[in-house]
Amino acid sequence: MKTFLKIILVVALILVAIKVSPVLFAAAFVGLVAAAVLGAVGVSLAAGLVAVLLAFAVALSPIWIPVLCVIGIVSLCRKTDRPPPALTA
Repeated sequence: MKTFLKIILVVALILVAIKVSPVLFAAAFVGLVAAAVLGAVGVSLAAGLVAVLLAFAVALSPIWIPVLCVIGIVSLCRKTDRPPPALTA
């Protein structure tokens, strides 16, 4: 008798799933469209931010490239009082 009740329960669940499937399909489709729109907006904003950061880096390169060169030369010529760190394996 338990097997018969399990079969009836599965059939009832399948019927409910079939009756509710159009609503679930519509909700899933709306969610998919919303995710696509938000993804496109997010990718566009990220690309715009990268473009702005690249423009700032290019515009400020006459300042930061010589500064990096001076810092590199100073760090090469500076005498350090501390010994180099020991390598541990």
